[in-house]
Amino acid sequence: MSDKLMLLDTASLYFRAFFGVPDKVKAADGTSVNAARGLLDIIAKLVTLYEPTHIVACWDDDWRPQWRVDLIPSYKAHRVVEVVESGPDVEEVPDPLEAQIPLIREALTTLGIPIVGVTAHEADDVIGTLATRSSIPVDIVTGDRDLFQLVDDSRGIRVIYTARGMSNLEILTDESVVAKYGVLPTQYADFATMRGDASDGLPGVAGVGEKTAATLLKAHGDLAGIRAAAAAGEGMSSGVQAKVLAASEYLDVAPTVVEVARNLNIEVPAEPVRALDAARTAAAEALAEQWNLGGSMQRAIAALNR
Repeated sequence: MSDKLMLLDTASLYFRAFFGVPDKVKAADGTSVNAARGLLDIIAKLVTLYEPTHIVACWDDDWRPQWRVDLIPSYKAHRVVEVVESGPDVEEVPDPLEAQIPLIREALTTLGIPIVGVTAHEADDVIGTLATRSSIPVDIVTGDRDLFQLVDDSRGIRVIYTARGMSNLEILTDESVVAKYGVLPTQYADFATMRGDASDGLPGVAGVGEKTAATLLKAHGDLAGIRAAAAAGEGMSSGVQAKVLAASEYLDVAPTVVEVARNLNIEVPAEPVRALDAARTAAAEALAEQWNLGGSMQRAIAALNR
C-alpha cells in the first residue's frame, strides 16, 4: 500500500457528528457523547474506505483569527457569542458539544492520531500548510468549500467533501471542481472572494454571483486580471465593471482572508499512524468504557489495525 496523508478538518467533522447522531446514549455522568461517538465512526469509515497511512487531526486554535477580522470585520461575526479582549472570541457552540471537545481530543490522542493547531490560525491554514509541504498524496476531509483551492491533481491532493453526508461523500479533483464551478482549483479562492459566503460573513462583490465570477475568471485569469480589465473598461459589460470597481476596498483585503495559509511553522508528521499495541488498545478500551463510547471506539480501533 502506497503512502497517503489524510488531513481531517476536525471541527467540521465533529459538528457534523453532533448534529447527525441522535443524542440518546450518554456517559455515566449524563454527559452527551454523540459527537465523540460520531467522530470515531467517521474516522473508522474514512480509514477503511481510503486507507491513509498518515492521519492528522487539524485543529482550530483560533476559529476567527484577529488578523482576518481586522481586514473584514464581518468575518464569522454572526457566530460570535462572546467577545474576549485577551483571547479568541467565543464561538456559538451548543453546550452538549462544547462539553465533548476534551473527550474528542483525548480519544484522538489515545488512538495515536496527532492533533495539530497553530496559534492565531484556523484548521484550514494548518491543512493548507501540511498539504502544500507533503511529499505524498493527500486526502483533505472537510465540509468547507474554501479548501477546494488546495485541490491539485499533479500533486495528488484531493478533497473528500462531506457536505452531503457520510453516505454521499464526494471526491473533488481538478476535473470535478471545473465541472461544479467552471473554474480551476487555482482560481477558486478568487472565485470565492467575488461570490462571497454568508456562512463566513464574506459579502462578496454585490451583484456578482457564481456564474458571473466564473465567466470573469475564464476571460481574465485571476482577480488581478479582472480588476485591471475593469479599470481599463475592457472585457466586461459596463454594469459588471461598475460592480467590480465599487467593490475595490473589499477586493483589496478579501483575498488575504479567503486564501488559506500555506507557510506556517509546522512540519508534516513523519511517523505513520500505526496499529494499536496492547497498551494503547487497553487505554482506548478503558476510555470507551468510562465514557460509553461503545462500538464506535471498537470500529475505530479495528480500522486503524487493518
